[in-house]
Amino acid sequence: MEFFTIFWEYRSYFFTGLQYTLLLAALGVLFGFILGLIITLLRMAPWGILRFIGHAWVEFLRGTPMLVQLFIIHYGFANAFDLNFSPIQSGAITLSINSSAYLAEIFRAGIQGVDRGQGEAARSLGMTRGMSMRFIIIPQAIKSVLPAIGNEFVTIIKESSIVSFIGITELMFQSGAVVGITYNGMTPYLIVAMMYFILTFTLSRILGLFERKLKASDHR
Repeated sequence: MEFFTIFWEYRSYFFTGLQYTLLLAALGVLFGFILGLIITLLRMAPWGILRFIGHAWVEFLRGTPMLVQLFIIHYGFANAFDLNFSPIQSGAITLSINSSAYLAEIFRAGIQGVDRGQGEAARSLGMTRGMSMRFIIIPQAIKSVLPAIGNEFVTIIKESSIVSFIGITELMFQSGAVVGITYNGMTPYLIVAMMYFILTFTLSRILGLFERKLKASDHR
């Protein structure tokens, strides 16, 4: 009973946190998608220096904690380069670049999964390598990895909780505020856990339906 009482009484806190959580996750996946595709093309470039940059980007971001990346962007850049990002900007940038490293690997696997003969056929028709990638290879690769991109969105929703460390009023920050008001160290966090679960479970089910529809369309 206390669970529902606290949720209803402080619903404005929780729904405000939910809005910021979804906003940050959407921005993280959107810009991570764009950046990840660029990094993938760098990793597959014919020039060694570009491949090195793409490889280093992926390995560094996958090999360091997201919290460290957040602090470097929010506090380190302000100190070293006088770049003062707002908390929401720092959170969105961190989630975007971190997501880009994982999406780059997803895209690379998708591109490598496309039959090489299609690229060769496109070039035999007079297309350049860039044109064949743009019009033939990448569209097919993106379609094949859409479920994995959706799973990355679910992951980012959960990982966005770290931005509470720099004062963004997402779900974890708001639950801490409710704990401070109610002096209840359990129920507000249980409410937030349930909200995260409902979000991720619902999205996972939707993604599952979408993936089955994609497979059905491929078999027609």
